[in-house]
Amino acid sequence: MTTVMTPAPRGRRRMGVEERRRQLTDVALDLFGRRSPEDVSLDDIATAAGISRPLVYHYFPGKQGLYAAALHRAADDLVSRFDEPHEGPFGARLLRVVKRFFDFLDEHGPGFAALVRGAPASTGTGGASAVLDGVRKAAYERMLGHLDASHNPPPRLQLVVKSWVALAESTALVWLDGRRIPRCEVELQLVHGFVALAAVSASYDDGMAGLLARVLAGEPSDGPFGELAEQLGLLGGAGGAAAGS
Repeated sequence: MTTVMTPAPRGRRRMGVEERRRQLTDVALDLFGRRSPEDVSLDDIATAAGISRPLVYHYFPGKQGLYAAALHRAADDLVSRFDEPHEGPFGARLLRVVKRFFDFLDEHGPGFAALVRGAPASTGTGGASAVLDGVRKAAYERMLGHLDASHNPPPRLQLVVKSWVALAESTALVWLDGRRIPRCEVELQLVHGFVALAAVSASYDDGMAGLLARVLAGEPSDGPFGELAEQLGLLGGAGGAAAGS
């Protein structure tokens, strides 16, 4: 009786095109998360992926194309961190969103800092600023949704929300530069920063005062807004302004 021998597999299983492209963007994101994109070469990416440099070119037209694909993947990931059910107190929702944002910074800090500061210019990826603008726009729209103001938001609310998105971005950059303040404190400060911006706007506008009063009315005393609101007298101030409007 003749025994049929099954040949041993040679090397790794061959990946399909989309699977290989996803692997390469995963590797690129990991490297860009630990180092600035301009400090990562195609050789670094090829070595980490366990393939040759020419094979990287087979799937992407050079570092620019791979960086662009990784950038869009990271942007989609970052935008998803702002997704949150519209249930419960706004302060708790916002704190959960901010915590997920800082999770992203922990995972992709150097790449995020390089993107915001414009460091990837050397890669020739002209679409980087457009991707970042898209992330800002998505964060802005999600914030308006949490405030039940997606449809025709008043100018002062637009200013407050866009200012807060810019504050979150600049706070992230400052924190990433040494991480000298405990993360949990920065997260809470950023949440409180939204109330501060809204309170200043409310002092100029009865409509904003009413919106702030509505938001704070649903906040528990032990929530992220409760203690701050009591200390600053926002509940009484905003409520009084709303009542007089």
